[in-house]
Order: sequence, then structure tokens, then C-alpha cells
Amino acid sequence: MQIKVAAAVMLKAVILIGGPQKGTRFRPLSFEVPKPLFPVAGVPMIQHHIEACAQVPGMQEILLIGFYQPDEPLTRFLEAAQQEFNLPVRYLQEFAPLGTGGGLYHFRDQILAGGPEAFFVLNADVCSDFPLNAMLAAHRQQPHPFLLLGTTANRTQSLSYGCIVENPQTHEVLHYVEKPSTFVSDIINCGVYLFSPEALKPLRDVFQRHQQDGQLCLPLGEDSSGLWRGAGTIRLEQDVFSALAGRGQIYVHLNDGIWSQIKSAGSALYASRLYLGQYQLTHPERLAKHTPGGPRIRGNVYIHPTAKVAPTAVLGPNVSIGEGVTVGEGVRLRESIVLHGATLQEHTCVLHSIVGWGSTVGRWARVEGTPNDPNPNDPRAHMDSESLFKDGKLLPAITILGCRVRIPAEVLILNSIVLPHKELSRSFTNQIIL
Repeated sequence: MQIKVAAAVMLKAVILIGGPQKGTRFRPLSFEVPKPLFPVAGVPMIQHHIEACAQVPGMQEILLIGFYQPDEPLTRFLEAAQQEFNLPVRYLQEFAPLGTGGGLYHFRDQILAGGPEAFFVLNADVCSDFPLNAMLAAHRQQPHPFLLLGTTANRTQSLSYGCIVENPQTHEVLHYVEKPSTFVSDIINCGVYLFSPEALKPLRDVFQRHQQDGQLCLPLGEDSSGLWRGAGTIRLEQDVFSALAGRGQIYVHLNDGIWSQIKSAGSALYASRLYLGQYQLTHPERLAKHTPGGPRIRGNVYIHPTAKVAPTAVLGPNVSIGEGVTVGEGVRLRESIVLHGATLQEHTCVLHSIVGWGSTVGRWARVEGTPNDPNPNDPRAHMDSESLFKDGKLLPAITILGCRVRIPAEVLILNSIVLPHKELSRSFTNQIIL
């Protein structure tokens, strides 16, 4: 009797991390570390992605694609991630910004090396519970080149995202529009995908079409050696999804779990809240517990093991305290992120704010922002990724202290952004402090 042995299944994941010219709404926080390494709920933003990928059976390799220089923080993170997850985690640097699909095509040989059954593609600037195993099960039940993770939004907010019209019986994507001017669908693209190896063929077609268009546009006698950059830029959403919708190649997997974009500092604070809530199920060991003689903990709070927190401090809900932070007596912290090496002196109050690396907030000072949360009465509402300005004025938003800012005692900083290395002498409201 012949016994059939199933071949070992192999998967890969690609995380698109962009580069320094992107994420300008994240300043001044992105001045210090690449945005994908910014701590959200106590760990670098893309560690949440890597943790989810590492839990998928058969995952062999995780590739990061972007155009950041491979500096010391990024190199250290990659080394630590490989050790923690016992998986190869490599960074592939683009020579220029190639769009959401250009890097996939440029590095196609490395993605397909070893013959993966399929590969996940995740945008770095999203917060999600990443239902990758459910997506993989759906793909195996009905294999197609492209599977998109989708969720629902209200009619107004859907205009800010890629909108998907599906066949409700088969979940085929019949129509796709990126940020439409009028309402198309309440199903939006989450920026998390599962692609078959065949998905790279349409990317090749787009590249070749761009190459031909570029050659037609070249003046007589002009050297075409610089053509690659234009031809290599591929936008998954407009160049691929919109073009292929309705052709039986793209399907959507709907998810009702947590999801949010992380475009601005305010959205990072909201994402931190979502992840801290997820820790109840996924990482309860990361959540601080109220202990006799320790600080008072309200709700979900992360405290790095090296932080020093006075027993009379009151923390939470939704607070993340980083490495080497000092929190003095009587401090009140709520809905905030306090980054590496910061000091909050006695009786400070920090609400809806991000305190930058190595910053100091003096005694009895108050640092406060105004949250821009989704409508709690609308279950399909998402975090608005609004501009920092309107009619030339700074919009009320969370307060951000850049790195190594010094706030003196007994002052108020409200709805303001303080750029790095500033030493203030008075209170500020609704200002950018240069």
C-alpha cells in the first residue's frame, strides 16, 4: 500500500515599512526613531505584526521592505526579533520609494525563494488583531491570487480609505476604489493581504506597462538609464486592485476585530489603547497588576521592568511607560505614552499626551491634550486621521513633548506640540512651540 506524505507547507510575510519621507504627520516623534519602531503599548509598532506572523504555522521568513537607511536602532531591532521569535527577519532596502507594490516586485526573487505556498503582506502603519490564520484558512478553501482583509466603516469615514464592493455570497471583490469622492461601499481595505505567488504576475504587467509608457515619453536622444525609478513605482491599490476587481482574482476576508491606522501621534495613542486591551487575551503578562505597596493601577497599563514608579502614583487607564522612566510621588497618568528615560516629577498630571524620550515634567505641572476618539455610539467608526491644522490654526489634539524637553514646575501645556530640546519657562495652549 502506498502512503501519501503531505509536503511541508511554507509561508512568508512581508511588512511594508515605508521610509523617512513618509509619515510626516507623526513628527516630531519620528525625528528620533523610524516610525515603525515607535513604541505602541510598550513594544515597537511592527513587533505586533511580527508576533502575529510568527504564530502562523509554516512561517519560514519575515521580510521588511522600505527605504529607511539600515541604522543602529533598526539593526538592533532585527537582531532582537530574530532571537525572540526564532525566525529569519530581514530588511530589504529599496533604492527609492517604490510604492506599496514596487518593492514586492523588485524583491520578488527573495520573496519567492524556497517556493512559499503564499505570502502575507502587511502595511506597518496599521493596528490590528491580525487574523492571519483565518485568512490562510479562507485562502486554502478558495485559492485566488489576492485576498484582502476588510472591515466596515460608516459612510462618511469610508471616503478616507480604499473601498471594496464584494459579492456577498462568494466574497469576490467586484469593484475597488481608493479614497472615492462619493460613497461606494462601507467595506474598507485594512492594508493586510495574503497573496499567492501568481499575484506577482499582475505586478510584472504594471511594471512593463510603466516601462513602455516611460520610453514613449522620453525625448529623442535622452538616456533611458534613469527609467527604472518611474517604472518600478507600483501602487497596489490603484494599479492592481482597481484594475483587477471583478475578474475573479481578488477576494476579501471580513474581520470584526480591532483595526486602526497609525498615521499621526494621536492615532498612536488610540492604537496603544487597542493593543493594551488585546493584551488581556494575548499577553496578560505585559499588563501591570495592583500590588500592595505599589502604584494604583486603573484599567490596562504597561510598565517596563526598568521603570521606577512611586507607590503613590495613580496610573491608567490606557497608559504605557517605557524603559528607564521615573514617575514621582503623587503623579497622575491617564491615556498617555511616556517614552524611554523620561522623568515625571512629584504631583505632575499627564492626560492624553505623549512624553518624549528623556523629557522632564516638573513638580505640579500639567500636560494635557484633547482626545480625538471615534464615536463610541457608532460601532463602525474609526479614528480620524485629520490634519494638524485647519484655517492656519493648530487643531485641538493630544499634547506631544519631543525628546529632551524640559517643562518647569507648575505650568500648563495644553493641546500643544513641543519640538525637541526645548526648555520652557511658561504655560502654552494650542501652540506649536519651536
